[in-house]
Amino acid sequence: MENKIPEKARLLEKLLKNGFKVPDFIYVSAEKFNNEDFNQLNLFLDKHRESYKVIARSAHPMESEYNGGTFDSIETYADIGGIKYARNRMIKIAETSKQLSIRRQQKFNHAPQIDISEMGVIAMPFVNGSSVMAKMIFNNWEFGYCRNRTPKVQSEPYITKVPHDQRLFKLSEDIQAALEFRCEIEYIISTDGEIYVVQAKDISNIDTLEEKESERTIKLDGIRRMRKRRNYRERPVYVMDNKAFYINIISQCEDLVQNSRVSKPDISEIISSIKAYEKELESFALRHQRFAILGFSIQDSSELYQITNNYLEDWPELQKSLSKTLHNNLYKIDIFLAEADTLIAKHKFRINLCSHDAYGIDTVRNPLWSAYWNVARHDQVVKEFLRLGFKTGDTIGIDIDAEDRPIVSRH
Repeated sequence: MENKIPEKARLLEKLLKNGFKVPDFIYVSAEKFNNEDFNQLNLFLDKHRESYKVIARSAHPMESEYNGGTFDSIETYADIGGIKYARNRMIKIAETSKQLSIRRQQKFNHAPQIDISEMGVIAMPFVNGSSVMAKMIFNNWEFGYCRNRTPKVQSEPYITKVPHDQRLFKLSEDIQAALEFRCEIEYIISTDGEIYVVQAKDISNIDTLEEKESERTIKLDGIRRMRKRRNYRERPVYVMDNKAFYINIISQCEDLVQNSRVSKPDISEIISSIKAYEKELESFALRHQRFAILGFSIQDSSELYQITNNYLEDWPELQKSLSKTLHNNLYKIDIFLAEADTLIAKHKFRINLCSHDAYGIDTVRNPLWSAYWNVARHDQVVKEFLRLGFKTGDTIGIDIDAEDRPIVSRH
């Protein structure tokens, strides 16, 4: 596999040879990292020391078999140490927070098994600007924008058929013609208006059909979504009630304290129940390629969380163990949430969208939806869901009416 040049590097080289404006870049294979062969990388970095920062893009030989955004790009210092750090970080992320995503793609998309140690890196000088993705959908070009210029100022990603610069139409057509297949193109628009091509992805074999419509009902207050061509979807649902989960853990702690007035309490059963919950989440995600989460209570039980953490304060060692397990549990819940393409929860809680999640090619068939009800109606809506018998494992339908309000039903 080491001799295979990743699609990302190969297509950038082809675009460069065809005269397109591609930032200076270098592909460094895993073999060169293993052999500490950094002569060419040093020469490349010497040309870009003045910017002090580069972008290191993942470049695994089998990366094109996975969804866009599965592997990370990382800003780092323009030196050997910075590039090595970025690669190690990419590998670590793939082995931890992205592991479930990788396993699900292997199961549901038939993505091949992958040796993450073969991760290579494409280094580019950092270009300060906005990210734009372009692709042709149903014979029309669409452009996805992501304009988060600073960590503190965030703007929503959006899709448009009318780009800010008409040159993007001709440029995208020329790139697709040069590559001779349907492709998704990523641009960086610099602060002075220059358009750089930083990635192209072959999407000629990706099916963009959407699910059929059906029928059926609880009326919510609104929905956030990037694509609006279809107003209906069905998903298996996981009903998440972390309030009930914490109450159960507190109850177990209470029983443990009551039964351990003489001897030191054993919290192994409590730890096991927390681990069982995590296993339940992972198992559900691996059973269903596309799924929804119905959030009766997701991360808003902060008071209960603190009570649970502090319940065993008379046994500091045990409390520390419980707190660590509960903290890791939050991390596992976040990983599970990240795999859902449909979130149904109260207003103010939603999926955080990055560029690939918002308008990448993988969202054409299955765009992310966040349906919500107003906070003031929370108790009322949860009671209604319970009255209608919504439970984990059900198939639910979401129908969006003419007022852009979602109607959720259980099948």
